[in-house]
Amino acid sequence: MGIIQVNIANHECTICWGGVYYFALSDYPNISHWELKKLLAFLDYEKRHGRETEIVCENKEILSAVNNAIVYPETVERATLPEKITECTACVQKGCLTQYVCHTATIENAMKIFTSGKLLSAVNAFCKTGDELVHDKRNAASDPADYFDYVMFAWGNCQAGDRLVMERLRDGNPNENDYGVNFAPGVRYYFRYKDITRHPGYVFDGYHPAKIKDEIILSEYLYACIIPGQNKSVLGSLVQRDITDRTHYIKQDGLGLWDWTTKVYAFIEGLDKT
Repeated sequence: MGIIQVNIANHECTICWGGVYYFALSDYPNISHWELKKLLAFLDYEKRHGRETEIVCENKEILSAVNNAIVYPETVERATLPEKITECTACVQKGCLTQYVCHTATIENAMKIFTSGKLLSAVNAFCKTGDELVHDKRNAASDPADYFDYVMFAWGNCQAGDRLVMERLRDGNPNENDYGVNFAPGVRYYFRYKDITRHPGYVFDGYHPAKIKDEIILSEYLYACIIPGQNKSVLGSLVQRDITDRTHYIKQDGLGLWDWTTKVYAFIEGLDKT
């Protein structure tokens, strides 16, 4: 994959795409100890997988802080995850809330997940090698082969998972209506962040909130599963007994991507209160 560029600037959000890690900051041009710790984790992950990195940043103060952290990693190693990350503020909460992480699956894949009782990495789910999946047309971001060895998560209040679901349903070409009147949400699997970090296969790569090597058994870690109400007849009988009390059906009521995401996350927060 060549050299991975880490581009630190006032980006609208953080994303890896086409061999570039667009590294956004919550309070640009100030870079926090947590962000430096995250950056070091990314550099370490890439190095362990045989990839070189190049840091590009026009701000001299940021670049100086980055270089200092690289030389003296102990200065940021105790930095803790904030309760809210504001690298992206597109959602109702104006930032990523970090109490929960979420994995979203298409209805077709959810059927397989409920049958097995596990979330599987792409390699295990599709019985293909990472190298094969790299060249799959659905790999629009040009993710490297090792990414497919993991179950990956987004923050709990993020809509990225359902965006990916719509891309799968529309063969990579959803339009504006597909996130509005034609929106068909997937099944969301929620986990407490603190529980995921205790999983023996947990990895923090400095990009994803968390990811798990190979598989995660739902009965052992699942906090809650959200199934769109219109899919209850298809999926309800497949839900294994040991997670039925953690599985909930919510009516979509014609909501688009953003409103659906807000409704679901409000429900998840409500579970904590009960």
